[in-house]
Amino acid sequence: MAAKNSFVGLVLACGCMFGAAYCAEALKPTQSLADIRPKVVLDQLIPTQFGGWKEVPSLRPVLPDPTVQKVIESAYSETLARGYVNDKGQIVMLTVAYGKDQNSESTAAHRPEFCYTGQGFTVRELGIHQAQLANHALTMRQLVGTRENYVEHISYWVTLDDKATLPGLGRKLAQLRFGLHGQIADGMLVRVSSASRDAHAAEQVHDAFIRDLEQQIPSAFRPRFFGS
Repeated sequence: MAAKNSFVGLVLACGCMFGAAYCAEALKPTQSLADIRPKVVLDQLIPTQFGGWKEVPSLRPVLPDPTVQKVIESAYSETLARGYVNDKGQIVMLTVAYGKDQNSESTAAHRPEFCYTGQGFTVRELGIHQAQLANHALTMRQLVGTRENYVEHISYWVTLDDKATLPGLGRKLAQLRFGLHGQIADGMLVRVSSASRDAHAAEQVHDAFIRDLEQQIPSAFRPRFFGS
């Protein structure tokens, strides 16, 4: 009798394992939203000159070390890094990383907290800030990075599909919702930064740059950059 019970238990355990494996496979997201939406090509969508801002090719944002860069290249479909200056002489660095699959945490390597730390910066969080765009407020995380006598203020956000968010619980819940619907969400990380010791002045420059940039992105793509 004991042997029979053991056999039945083994059968049930195996059934549960196969059932769990089947359910996991059945619930695995399969629909890539990037494949049914207009294609994102960063260097075509983001102009080199707009609203008084002009790209300066010699200006380059802080980039990850080569090891982290390899992780980023495998996690994102494409990246863009540019430096801009306006007619007032104000300089802003722009970095955008776009990925067709944002349902995992593999894209976390490009977050400024890790990118700047890997380049020898001491990074401190300043808090959450909302920039008022044409039709909605954009929530960003603000940081300051210091390396020796150099200080850089950083503002960034991430998107999932056409919603702007920040890394953390809210983003994870959004990823889960897409997954439960069988969808693979695309998205991006957008970072603007500038060398400045004045946090308030940097914030104003960043807000102005972001507002000007939003107006130049084709309207069909704006929510994918700035949410809605």
